[in-house]
Amino acid sequence: MSAFPFRLCRLTALAVLVASLSACGDYEARVADGIRIDATPLQTPADGVAPVVVNGYTLTPLARFDISARVLSRREYKQDREAELSQLDLALGWGAMSDSAVLRKLEITQSDRFFFWRASALPIPRDEVVRSASNMHLIPADPTVRRTLLSAGKGDGVHLTGYLVEARGQKNYVWRSSLSREDSGRGACELVYVTAAEVLPLPELARRLPH
Repeated sequence: MSAFPFRLCRLTALAVLVASLSACGDYEARVADGIRIDATPLQTPADGVAPVVVNGYTLTPLARFDISARVLSRREYKQDREAELSQLDLALGWGAMSDSAVLRKLEITQSDRFFFWRASALPIPRDEVVRSASNMHLIPADPTVRRTLLSAGKGDGVHLTGYLVEARGQKNYVWRSSLSREDSGRGACELVYVTAAEVLPLPELARRLPH
C-alpha cells in the first residue's frame, strides 16, 4: 500500500456491527431478490496506452478496466483537491453485493471519500463483502460520459469501461488506483478514467450478461 501526501483514496469498506438496523433505502424494493450481477470486474494490461492530461494532471493508465455493477451509493464532491479530477464517487457492488436479499441487511453510506457498510449481522462473510464491492473515484473522459455518470442513481445498473490510472500533478501530487478487488483500507479504492458509460435498470443489465 502506497503512502500519499494528500487525503486520497479512503477506506473501501468498514463493518460496524450495530444493535439494530432498519431497511436501508428503497432500491431493495425496486429490484427483486436474486437479480444480481454475476460478472466480476475485468482488468487487463494497458501496455502501450499513452498517458492523457486532464485539468493539468497527467493520468498514466495502469490497466484496462471493464465493470458491470449495481450502484450501492453515490456521492458528489466539489471542495477537495481531488474534485479537480473526480467529482463523483460510486460505491459499486457485484455478485452477492448486487443482490437485494443481501443489501437489505446492510446500511451503506459514503462520506469524505470513504465507503462504509454496517450490519446487525453479516448476511455474507466479510471477505465476500470486501471483494464484491468497492468505492470508485470516476474521471469522465468527455462531457457525454460525465452526464451519463451523473445520471446514475442508487439501485441502477452501470457498465463502465476505461482505465485504472495514476494521476500526477504539481507539488508532488500523486493519486494512484488500487489494482486489486480484494484489498481494503487506505489506498484500496479504484481511480477510473471512464471512456464509456451506460446506466440502465439492473434487471436489464443482468439479462445482458453471459450466464
